[in-house]
Amino acid sequence: MEKLTHFDADGHAHMVDVSQKSHTARVAVAESTVQMLPETLALVTEGRAKKGDVLGVARLAGIMGAKRCADLIPLCHPLPITKVSVELTPDSSLPGVRIRAEVRTTGQTGVEMEALTAASVAALTVYDMLKAAEKSMTITNTRVVLKDGGKSGRYEVDT
Repeated sequence: MEKLTHFDADGHAHMVDVSQKSHTARVAVAESTVQMLPETLALVTEGRAKKGDVLGVARLAGIMGAKRCADLIPLCHPLPITKVSVELTPDSSLPGVRIRAEVRTTGQTGVEMEALTAASVAALTVYDMLKAAEKSMTITNTRVVLKDGGKSGRYEVDT
């Protein structure tokens, strides 16, 4: 197992110094799901949710979440994000909504946390938009499925 980089020699948390790392193109993709009752999913797919466009609002919230990642996660570097996309797909087999967030930058550190934050904030927003209809929704399977760029290279989940 590799040494954890967010701790110094004395075991204190610190922000990693990335100043000597090369600027490279980096991408990360994260996903999440919001499971709900079929009746709740129907509110989304039929456009009957009382708060409005669930998927549109959640998409914007995910994008905004990625941009604010360094404000939320204490040791994250603020990054010049060059792209954020958040896709929300209703899936009757869950039933629920599948979320996929992609973040890109050219920089000295990766964007995995930004992608995870985008997927998580989008999922939380779906919950918020629908909680009046169903409080038992479950946010699950939040994970990085792709990371590429930088010294550690490519990581991809086999699907």
